[in-house]
Amino acid sequence: MDLKDYLRVLRQRWVLITVTTLLTVAVAALVTITATPQYQSTARLFVSTPSTATDGQLQSGGQFSQQRVKSYATLIKGEEVARRVADRLNLDEDPSTLMSKISTSVELDTVVLSVSVQDPSAERAQELTQTVAQVFTDYVRELETPEGQLDAPVKASIVDRATVASSPVSPQPVRNLGLGFVLGLLLGAGLAVLREVLDNRIRSLDDITGVSGQDVPLLGNIFYDKDAVTQPLLRGLPSHHPRLEAFRVLRTNLSFVDPGAEHKVYVVSSALPGEGKSSTTTNLAQMLADGGQRVLLIEADLRRPRAAQYLNVESGVGVTTILLGRVELDDAIQPISPNFDFLASGRVPPNPAELLQSAEMRKLLAHARAEYDIVLIDAPPLLPVTDAALLSSVTDGALVIIRHGSTTTEQYASSLDRLAAVDARLCGAIVTMSPQPKRRAGGYGYGYGYGYGYGYGPETQPGSRAERKRDKKARRQNADESV
Repeated sequence: MDLKDYLRVLRQRWVLITVTTLLTVAVAALVTITATPQYQSTARLFVSTPSTATDGQLQSGGQFSQQRVKSYATLIKGEEVARRVADRLNLDEDPSTLMSKISTSVELDTVVLSVSVQDPSAERAQELTQTVAQVFTDYVRELETPEGQLDAPVKASIVDRATVASSPVSPQPVRNLGLGFVLGLLLGAGLAVLREVLDNRIRSLDDITGVSGQDVPLLGNIFYDKDAVTQPLLRGLPSHHPRLEAFRVLRTNLSFVDPGAEHKVYVVSSALPGEGKSSTTTNLAQMLADGGQRVLLIEADLRRPRAAQYLNVESGVGVTTILLGRVELDDAIQPISPNFDFLASGRVPPNPAELLQSAEMRKLLAHARAEYDIVLIDAPPLLPVTDAALLSSVTDGALVIIRHGSTTTEQYASSLDRLAAVDARLCGAIVTMSPQPKRRAGGYGYGYGYGYGYGYGPETQPGSRAERKRDKKARRQNADESV
């Protein structure tokens, strides 16, 4: 992924990033509110050597003290100091618990040691800190006094006594919320990129060509239309409707497939049900007929036929009736509109695959090819059953429907494998239910490389709103001047 891909992911998945950020900030706020305030008190110790030494001895003693301070920073947090503090204050607290409250720091290139203790009570924090400092000065004297002598060569003195803190050191609301916000953004962006990497649904032309290769064209891009649920067909739509224009593009692109052939037969299928196969095939047939070609739509989905229902015609007589020898093809065909005829599926048989690969079915297709300019076969999905692959092997090829954001690359690849297994030809892909294009600076942007489908209808009212206001104001001024 390059920078453009990351920016696209952030733009497309901004909701996920926003929700993740808000949740992280909410967790940070909850932790801040429920956390017990902690007060901190600090005392400072000065580590020194005897002052009766010469200048050279003083310099050596200073270096010795600096080295000792580093060791003291560790010792003061040890169990022995904690035990002595607990004994002096008569605490029931375990020394290990007290040890976890003690922290130390050494100022760079000095012999000053700072010791701090945190506690929910400011007074108790001050008392513990002062006691730790006092106990440690005695402890240093014991450790550093040589055997048989009374004075130690190194001494730790309290220079700054512990004081009572006026405000807690934790929690820190501003810091916690700020960290929660930054962490939420990073986590949300990471989840967005991870989801994009793991998401194998087809969303762009690159996803399609990555599976089928550059040689397989994308014939059409049918944008999502919420009205298509109640009105799946193009009938009654205005001539400039985006969905109607998208099918015009599909019709034009399909004409470049096998341009030298006079009679064409194509199977239209999809990987799985619910990808808009039947409605797309029906609308494509109508659009081809409106373009002047004689079109026959064959409803060869003998398992779950839908085309007859869309066209609102009788489905009891059709493919199965012809294959059983009960009627002739010409008698079963139903005219839908000028140049557009329809052959229903007939009654649903118990053995659809056997009927579709029979010799009678090949005769039916040969007869239909001779009578029509183009024959479209609405076939079942490729993955659940083998019907579409069998039909594709005895026709000019298959058109595969891909539902944007639903069909995965694995499903599409498996569909192509089904076609390749029977030496069937893939003539092109058709994307359905893709997002409507959005206006951008310098033109329109599309995920599949088409500059169509946004509609180019007649203007209902000339001029913009601002222009109409200016014209109205000018007319009013002219009227005033004439008076």
